[in-house]
Amino acid sequence: MTQDELRARRETIVREHMADEIDHAWDKVLATFPHPHYEIIATGAVHDGRPDVERYYTTSRQTFPDQRNTLLSLRHTDDGIVVEFILEGTQLGPLGPLPATGRPFACQMTAFFLFEGETLVCERIYSDTLTIVRQLLGDMTPMEALSALVSAAKGKVA
Repeated sequence: MTQDELRARRETIVREHMADEIDHAWDKVLATFPHPHYEIIATGAVHDGRPDVERYYTTSRQTFPDQRNTLLSLRHTDDGIVVEFILEGTQLGPLGPLPATGRPFACQMTAFFLFEGETLVCERIYSDTLTIVRQLLGDMTPMEALSALVSAAKGKVA
């Protein structure tokens, strides 16, 4: 396989993966990996293996059932593809200790799709959690937002 053919194959995998995430076609998404592996750098979460990644999808889509992405750019590297995208959704379920707010968010993010040859081995996501949390908490001042988060973490709704 030539370098151009390899890049084209990888790009097809990434584009299909991202489109299938929007459609909640989890079997198709998971089929892009022989062993699904996600790393979410902002939270330190690692989801390894099909059952763990399926739980991640189920939980995240209970929180943000309309979650979707819009591709901004795609760059090839020697061992992968770097994707910049906008992630959007509406919080209709709990996010950890934060109860549903009904508020939308939009956040520019970066994902590294890492490959061994033409095989996807990892999706590593970089994002700014504060950007998302600020939007979910709405017009609160920083101190009000902090108080709401602390109350939620203690099991009280402010």
